[in-house]
Amino acid sequence: MRGWVLIRLLKFLWKYRGQFILACFCLLAASGFGLAIPWLIKEVIDFGLRAGNPGYLLLSGGLVVLFSAARGAFAYGQGYLSEAVSQRAAYDLRNALFAKFQRLSFSFHDQAQTGQLMSRATADVEGVRIYLNVGIMRLLTVAVMVPAVLVLAVQANIRLALILLVSVAAIGLWAVNISSRLRPVWLRVQQAMGDLGTVLQENLTGIRVVQAFCQEEAQQQLYDRYNRRLRELSLRASRIGAFHQPFLLFMLNLAVVTTLWVGGREVMAGRLTLGELVAFTQYLLMLFMPVRALGWVMNILARAQSAGERIFEILDSVQEVPEKPDAVELKKVRGEVVFENVGFAYSDRAAVLRNVNLRVRPGEVVALVGPTGSGKSTLVQLIPRFYDVTSGRVLIDGCDVRDLKLASLRRNIGIVLQDTFLFAATIRENIAYGRPDATDEEVIAAAKAARIHDFIMSLPDGYNTWVGERGLTLSGGQRQRIAMARVLLLDPKILILDDALSSVDVETEAEIQAALETVMRGRTTFVVAHRLKTVRLAQRVVVMVGGEIVEEGTHEELMARAGFYRQIYETQLRAQEDAGLLVRGDD
Repeated sequence: MRGWVLIRLLKFLWKYRGQFILACFCLLAASGFGLAIPWLIKEVIDFGLRAGNPGYLLLSGGLVVLFSAARGAFAYGQGYLSEAVSQRAAYDLRNALFAKFQRLSFSFHDQAQTGQLMSRATADVEGVRIYLNVGIMRLLTVAVMVPAVLVLAVQANIRLALILLVSVAAIGLWAVNISSRLRPVWLRVQQAMGDLGTVLQENLTGIRVVQAFCQEEAQQQLYDRYNRRLRELSLRASRIGAFHQPFLLFMLNLAVVTTLWVGGREVMAGRLTLGELVAFTQYLLMLFMPVRALGWVMNILARAQSAGERIFEILDSVQEVPEKPDAVELKKVRGEVVFENVGFAYSDRAAVLRNVNLRVRPGEVVALVGPTGSGKSTLVQLIPRFYDVTSGRVLIDGCDVRDLKLASLRRNIGIVLQDTFLFAATIRENIAYGRPDATDEEVIAAAKAARIHDFIMSLPDGYNTWVGERGLTLSGGQRQRIAMARVLLLDPKILILDDALSSVDVETEAEIQAALETVMRGRTTFVVAHRLKTVRLAQRVVVMVGGEIVEEGTHEELMARAGFYRQIYETQLRAQEDAGLLVRGDD
């Protein structure tokens, strides 16, 4: 199975097979002209120098120059074409990985490390690219040169041919042995590179937390530990390679010495001409570079093998939220959402939701409340199929969401998450992210509805103001309102606010609340809430505890029952009502 990964990687060359075949032709032509040069040198010695024929000497010398130039031209063509093909294949491979990242579900990204994914899309793809270029071409060179030289050697002298054959076989076996030793080492090197990238990415992302808690030294030590591990593994691979190359050189020099010794005796015995011996030595030296490079090629193959395994681990990942081949478009949405006996669990962990039954009418506003970990956020994330139910089903207007095309489903659902993410782009581009073709008037209308227009206009560049990475140049409330404007621009029939007011102050909350009353009108809205004002916007309150719905009703009805909601109100919400304090919770 080891070679299967390398064979699968060759499929990325198939798209560019015309250029690849032309590169192979150039390699064959360059090798053919190269093989002709020692024969011309033999002719120069035996029929030019020894026969004292200056005309023949001049002709043969001219042919050597001509053949050398032709060899150089074809070698250039092979080098350029193979590089072009490998770069295009790497381009396709990077795109395939990125496209796979986009399609994989939330459950994959919940467990994946960003640094590892980045390493596979960069360092591992580069390792494959080198294999598709240098590795394959070097192997083809050896595959062409060795048989050709052996045939010429056998025709010249059988004893010298046996020396050459034994030498090549010994070097080949040694190279295979080195490859088997290097492959696991390179796999660990690439894993270590991914781990180091993860540490670096987390440190840069959380640099404010690092500095706030004075953990610079601890982070430096952590990075140093992973960096040292990468260094040691790389040195281990280098030690194997460092011994390998001089040993190959020794074996080749030994073959040259043996050839001169045996060939010299053959010349003195008259069974071999001096020109043939020189030509034979030239052929042996021609094998010197490709066979010596065989060790390097084995190193490239070992690295490509491990890189390919890591890449195909991603490309072969099963999409946990697949789209059915006969999936249908979601059109003319009314907004009825029904949960029927819904159960859900993350991977092999305990169930997060159990037997949830809930019917939300078109245009109804429902608030989900409950203690941390009760499954509120998980429940609403099942509607756009960020995850798929473990049991039961979720229906929109009577259609199981698993029977709908993902794009059409998510286009009709607007989501504002607690952890607001903005791209490093202008404010306008962030608001229009879901609708790049939106007019300036539509963008401004969405911003006004989210109560962020006045702030944007107070900036020197207005809507063309550049937002720093992840929106960190803005306050939490500003990011939240831009995210709301981004959703409102889509004009969805179903709206999900997952604790979306957690990062705003009391004054900003009042402004957004006023906007929400208008925005939510006519839309089916789910509000994961930890704030009393948000709860009171809802027409119905659903109380969740331990992944189950335990109570439903209006604020007043639930308060009168003195059940779980009354407990939540007394412990979390009353303080907001009495003192206007911010209470924040996370699912």
